[in-house]
Amino acid sequence: MALPAKLQNDLKQFQRLQQELSNVAQQRMQLDLKLRETVHTLDELKQIPEDTPVYRPIGGLLVRAKGRKEVEDLLTEEKETLEVRVKSIERQEGHLKERYSEMQRELSEALQSAGVATAADSGARS
Repeated sequence: MALPAKLQNDLKQFQRLQQELSNVAQQRMQLDLKLRETVHTLDELKQIPEDTPVYRPIGGLLVRAKGRKEVEDLLTEEKETLEVRVKSIERQEGHLKERYSEMQRELSEALQSAGVATAADSGARS
């Protein structure tokens, strides 16, 4: 049975939304990982003696820092930036999840009215 053009278009939009949600979730996971790594590095840095030589990355090079404080300041700034980015992407992910749920409900209703059984329907009948 052929689906109406509007329903086919809505299904394509739903698939794009699924992909976007997946991409945003992956970005959030990467940012979370980088944030945890930065926090761990800061914690480790605070445990070493003040006079221990510390290096920081500049491009592909490691350059000796003037002191531990310089690296702590850089890492603290990076941590704060990452925290803001994580919160932002979490909000974006939340909005996408809401849109996803709403669109899923609307598509399910549209498919039912078009006489097409959905996976949720067949699961409810078994």
